Amino acid sequence: MKVSDYVDQGLKNLVEEKPQGYEELGKCTSGCHSVAFFVKKAGDGLEDIKFKATKRCKKLLAVADYVAENIKKEGKVSLDEKGVLEFFKEEKEQDKLKERIKIVRSALGV
Repeated sequence: MKVSDYVDQGLKNLVEEKPQGYEELGKCTSGCHSVAFFVKKAGDGLEDIKFKATKRCKKLLAVADYVAENIKKEGKVSLDEKGVLEFFKEEKEQDKLKERIKIVRSALGV
């Protein structure tokens, strides 16, 4: 899938501010790019995850949203770089995509 197609479908986990009842998991700023993740816990598990990011980079938005969706499915904080690259394999600028994955990984602390 191309990043632009993913973003056009709608970002499910993007927020403008930290949601009430969520705690900040981590954040990362690299150059002009910034992303922060917020989690809502339920007991020992993870109930939900949201993120806030600079909106000028569609690659960062798409990677953060895709990773957040995977975290919700798995119920734990993780990042499968190969899986992300496979999902966005139609994207031409793979080097930039890898840079955005590093930013997301740093923010998640994984």
